[in-house]
Amino acid sequence: MARYMETLTVERGGFRIKVPETWWEFDVRPESRDDSIRRMVSERVQQRPELEQYRGTYVDFLQKAAADAWKSGALYCGCMAENFGGDTPITGSVTVSLVGGRNERGEPLSNDPSVIASQLAVKEAKREGDSWRKVTTVDIPGVGPAARTQGIEDIAVPGDALNRTIRAVLMQTYIPVPGQEGKVALVAGSSQVLDLADSFFDIFDAITSTFRFTEA
Repeated sequence: MARYMETLTVERGGFRIKVPETWWEFDVRPESRDDSIRRMVSERVQQRPELEQYRGTYVDFLQKAAADAWKSGALYCGCMAENFGGDTPITGSVTVSLVGGRNERGEPLSNDPSVIASQLAVKEAKREGDSWRKVTTVDIPGVGPAARTQGIEDIAVPGDALNRTIRAVLMQTYIPVPGQEGKVALVAGSSQVLDLADSFFDIFDAITSTFRFTEA
């Protein structure tokens, strides 16, 4: 994945972040996202005809990622979908969402990184192949401390009546929003390509480290 060294800066209301230039940003709004994604995939396939056989895979992956991002309140969503010569395309995504919560008394939950980290559950793998999660605090250059989880996790499929899950590489970083009590910017990176977990952790960490708040 060394090819993803060139970056572009994405700026939205209140923040900016750098992502690999080959990643795609796509419209997450329900009324327009499906057509937008199909157009983007068509443009990509025109540039690289060898990807035609994966057109359906790319469209399905991106549409699902966009729908999940919209439900979670995402402000930005970007994905990669690349074929490196193998039989299976390599896919991953990063979303930035503004989230917050209140306790039973209606008071904003703390967005202090140490408090958030203390409330996030660590999960140890009991045997090889089990899901796992570690919890840390990290320092985002120019921003400050943030709570983080990373691991191989079983993620519930939104709206699935059978309560099915998808196993994925997942990194989530909770960055306190200045001047907004209880609010955090959640930068989440995920991929279902478990064999490349360490590489994706490096990519997600590198992307998250470029996050900066800006004037809204």
